[in-house]
Amino acid sequence: MNPVAFSLFGIDIAWYGVLISLGILLGTMVGIRNAKRVGISEDDLLDFLIIAIPLSIIGARLYYVIFEWQDYRFDLGKILAIRSGGLAIHGGIITAIIVALVYTKVKRINFFSLADVSAPSLALGQSIGRWGNYINQEAHGGPTSLPWGIMVDGVKVHPTFLYESLWNFGLFLFLMWYARKKQKNMGEVFAIYLGAYSFVRFLIEGLRTDSLMIGNFRVAQIVSLIGIIIGVGLFKILRAKNKKITS
Repeated sequence: MNPVAFSLFGIDIAWYGVLISLGILLGTMVGIRNAKRVGISEDDLLDFLIIAIPLSIIGARLYYVIFEWQDYRFDLGKILAIRSGGLAIHGGIITAIIVALVYTKVKRINFFSLADVSAPSLALGQSIGRWGNYINQEAHGGPTSLPWGIMVDGVKVHPTFLYESLWNFGLFLFLMWYARKKQKNMGEVFAIYLGAYSFVRFLIEGLRTDSLMIGNFRVAQIVSLIGIIIGVGLFKILRAKNKKITS
């Protein structure tokens, strides 16, 4: 499959970039809708996204480069060659959380309100963006005989991009439902996203053949374990706190 969607003024525009942009656009539209429910203005949300999106892309790139440093240390110019690929979603998520913590502090907005607004949008954007991996024939699993396997270089492999895409879309729908049903339970939407995404990412990462590694350990699985612990712990703490407030 041709990874190039079209050319503009002699510059090839990749499907991966198109899909990421689509995910950002739809995620922003969903975020604006959800922001009204928790009292965050559209301007405040857009100001946050204008800062968070480019910094998260930089964070996703730096995260990847750090764990693949052997490929960049002798040619630092390659670090800027983002069009050649090399973004790690965990780096983007961590950067977005840091930006949100700083932004909400400066703007005097509750962090968990903004996090709850952003979580469904993030899940939706990830669901869409993963299809770029399919077009690029990357981020797939090892050989499989399952009927839904895809062919890559003549070998039928696990479509791990599809597993994650479907899970993230289902998570998006659940978070949207939960946010409407539990409007006063601040922070719980974000905690569910963090725990649920991390749980499935841990499982899916075990199938992939292109994991970032620290010795014999997969980086994404280590980070996912941390995400599960934080997500579950945060949910329990916030649930207890929200029950006291509403009781």
